[in-house]
Amino acid sequence: MPKKKTKTQSKRRISKKKPKKKKATSTSKKKKKVTKKKSSKKAVKKKEKLVGRITHYYGKIKVAVVKLKAPLSVGDKIKIKGGEKEFEQTVKSMEIDHKKIKRATKGKAIGLKLTKKAREGYRVYKL
Repeated sequence: MPKKKTKTQSKRRISKKKPKKKKATSTSKKKKKVTKKKSSKKAVKKKEKLVGRITHYYGKIKVAVVKLKAPLSVGDKIKIKGGEKEFEQTVKSMEIDHKKIKRATKGKAIGLKLTKKAREGYRVYKL
């Protein structure tokens, strides 16, 4: 004979708990990293050497203050990279303390006339 339910038992819902699934452990299969294959066409790149970094930029006169990590001369071709911008130009004018110079050495902070706008933190490469 089936047992009779009491009032409290009939009002309460008795839920059956399902067992929790165990999380994957380190012994389970690991995901493989998908790497992009390089195309067979090789682009010819010019060798770039980091020359310095722009520490300040004067927008009205388009002059950047560059802290040099390698020597730089007037006539050198440079590339300026930063953010999504990237442009090339030749060094036409350099100054230290309002005096024009032809060559600057490592560790100096120079004023460099630019053709396009730049921002602080952009990197300057020698081509």
